[in-house]
Amino acid sequence: MVRGEASGPPMPPRTKRFGLRKLAYYIAVSIDGFIAAPDGRADDYPISEEFTAYAAKEYPETIPAHIRPVLGIADARNVHFDTVIMGRKTYDPALEADITSPYAHMRQYVVSRSLGQSPDPAVEIVTGDVVATVRALKAEDGLGIYLAGGADLAGQLRDEIDELHVKTYPILLGSGIPMISAEFGVTGFELVDSRVFDNGLIFSRYTRKR
Repeated sequence: MVRGEASGPPMPPRTKRFGLRKLAYYIAVSIDGFIAAPDGRADDYPISEEFTAYAAKEYPETIPAHIRPVLGIADARNVHFDTVIMGRKTYDPALEADITSPYAHMRQYVVSRSLGQSPDPAVEIVTGDVVATVRALKAEDGLGIYLAGGADLAGQLRDEIDELHVKTYPILLGSGIPMISAEFGVTGFELVDSRVFDNGLIFSRYTRKR
């Protein structure tokens, strides 16, 4: 449950899309493609004050609700996404901190067959066909859908991912949880733009080749 000059075409206008909702995997990775340590720990990424400021302005909805007031964006409007979907392991750190609705400013879906009843009325538990759930969400009006992780869920939804918003940090982890866990298969994406930030973080956006 998130720096030099930009290259490539400008960001698209922030307009509400109707009937064209896209699923975007917005994720932090190491240079060697891992999103977390083998035990799931994801606190090894070096902090970039420049990217934090950028994310607060351009991706405020991806910042958990309890952190937004600290950054002065408690009431910031959603820019790219109005819905978030995550796996149980991505949701667990919030639960361990007694935060049952980590993205209260968006519709929240947690994919889990073991969680049972939702711990919060604002969070919907998906126990069935997650692909069908995402396709139904795509058919609705609104902004995009934020795929928050993790690797297993990204693997299940590989064919539904329309965009990749990737924060590549200048570190090697050697092993750990990969960006996506799925059977081998080539899926083409096109680079939309890329930007380097103060600590060497590279933020790149890709769109799926159809």
